[in-house]
Amino acid sequence: MKWKKEIEGLKAYQPGKSIEAVQKEFGLSTIHKLASNENPYGCSPKVQEFLAKEAFNFALYPDGAATDMRSTVSEHLGVSGRKLIFGNGSDELISIISRSLLRPGVNTVMAKPTFSQYALNARIEGAEVREVPLKDGTHDLVEMLEQIDHETAVVWLCSPNNPTGVVIDDSALTAFLDKVPQDVLVVLDEAYFEYITNPTYRNTLSYIDEYPNLLILRTFSKAYGLASFRVGYGMASEPIIAKLEPVRGPFNTTVLSQAVVSVAVEDQSFIDMCRSENEKGKQLIEKFCTAHNLHFYPSDTNFILMEVKTDSDIVFQKLMEKGYIVRSGNVLGVPGYVRVTIGTQEQNEGFLRQLSDVLKDQGVAI
Repeated sequence: MKWKKEIEGLKAYQPGKSIEAVQKEFGLSTIHKLASNENPYGCSPKVQEFLAKEAFNFALYPDGAATDMRSTVSEHLGVSGRKLIFGNGSDELISIISRSLLRPGVNTVMAKPTFSQYALNARIEGAEVREVPLKDGTHDLVEMLEQIDHETAVVWLCSPNNPTGVVIDDSALTAFLDKVPQDVLVVLDEAYFEYITNPTYRNTLSYIDEYPNLLILRTFSKAYGLASFRVGYGMASEPIIAKLEPVRGPFNTTVLSQAVVSVAVEDQSFIDMCRSENEKGKQLIEKFCTAHNLHFYPSDTNFILMEVKTDSDIVFQKLMEKGYIVRSGNVLGVPGYVRVTIGTQEQNEGFLRQLSDVLKDQGVAI
């Protein structure tokens, strides 16, 4: 086989174990999956009602232009439909961007650690990956600017960052955007936008008009609770979208996904509820960390990256045996930490009880 040399040695994305697999392995009846940052409250009840009563002809291709979904999202955001591109999750959009701009001889700049798909897609395309270590959990924009040169094609900013959850301060962001060369695309990944409550954050939508080299990514997989429908979207100037559209697959979002997104967007009271409950859960976990002298990063997402002062993999394994699936910091590039999705009150309280027991068993002072 004539494989691309760029894919040699690459490892596929490793998702956490499924609920069914953990149930079978440990003989548990109840599993709390707090590893993938899914919405513990599911999706809007209006989506459930819609799916229960609507019928679809599954023999027909979906609308390749996503006309109705595009119109709904455009109206909701106040952004022209010509400035939107939709993908099979943000993952596909990252792939489309990488395929369009990255190749051998060019480079791309990103933080470390951050969302793994930026580097993976860049390496598949043969581009040089320049990773700049985080500073206090957020992007070191000064050093990232230093890494940009005439061969830089894309800069990736994840705000709030995954896995730390820290949002980029608005003044720092705009100062950075003011200095980035106009021929370098800046991708601002805001997958957790709906959870942001930080007062230093300013809604960035207006920036796509101020900065013609900026593309903003968001998703319906997180706060909207539509992860299984796989819809992400990008917002940028019309010339950028026009360049990316031919690289997008013609039917990359489904009939069902287009329909439910249009319904979900109309129920902003559900999003408000999720944000409010998420704040309560976040405060509970932060209080636990503070009381037990465990470092954590201030999160504007529905997860917290918290210190465990012992081997992350052991904590991950012991919690899984007790029915709580989290993410080990070892696989995220942050050893000694775990990343836990903020769940319902019952899930959060149960997680903290089990974590306390696990840490005590590992000799951690709790």
